[in-house]
Amino acid sequence: QVQLVESGGGLVQAGGSLRLSCVASGRTLSSYHMGWFRQAPGKEREFVARIRRSGSTLYADSVKGRFTISRDNAKNTVYLQMNSLEREDTAVYYCNAADSIDTFGSPSAYWGQGTQVTVSS
Repeated sequence: QVQLVESGGGLVQAGGSLRLSCVASGRTLSSYHMGWFRQAPGKEREFVARIRRSGSTLYADSVKGRFTISRDNAKNTVYLQMNSLEREDTAVYYCNAADSIDTFGSPSAYWGQGTQVTVSS
């Protein structure tokens, strides 16, 4: 029903900033709860941030205070502003869309292809 395309990843030095974007097509972004997950090599996928249809947000403890998730429904885009990046933030970041909180982050939700974020020392 919805296709997600992430962009904005790249190489950045520790302490730097990066903004990821996720553009939805096929259905309007406003229909979904949105969020970001990440997966580092050899690690399990982990939750990063979520923003509900209402606009309320939730962050993983590891990124709280450094990352900010936002959405622009008019542009069908969700963003992840990443500040004070650390080497531990290096991962492939995936956009996620769910029509209910119960399915958020699950295989039944919708996922983008991922964008690589690499933080150097």
